[in-house]
Amino acid sequence: MEDLGIPELTSEQVEELCAVAEKAAREYVTARVPSKRIETLNISVEVEGTKPVTVTIDVDVTLSPLMKNFDVEDLVEGAVKEAFDSVDEYLRALKCHSQE
Repeated sequence: MEDLGIPELTSEQVEELCAVAEKAAREYVTARVPSKRIETLNISVEVEGTKPVTVTIDVDVTLSPLMKNFDVEDLVEGAVKEAFDSVDEYLRALKCHSQE
């Protein structure tokens, strides 16, 4: 991610950042696939450093065999994008608060 001019993150902010990204990815998947059709949904968010911060997001989805014509790869890509968008939004909000 580009330098947003954010302050150094506290451990609480890192935890919240992970939670925000995980929630966004989970909501993206569950909004597109009924939960009873999801066999596994694993979302991993790793944050390294506090300034600069490096965020890694992995989404692993296994759908029911009944969903055989569903594009899982597209679903995963969308979930990861949604998670990164939420990370970007969170970090930009931190920047705004740090300039007040």
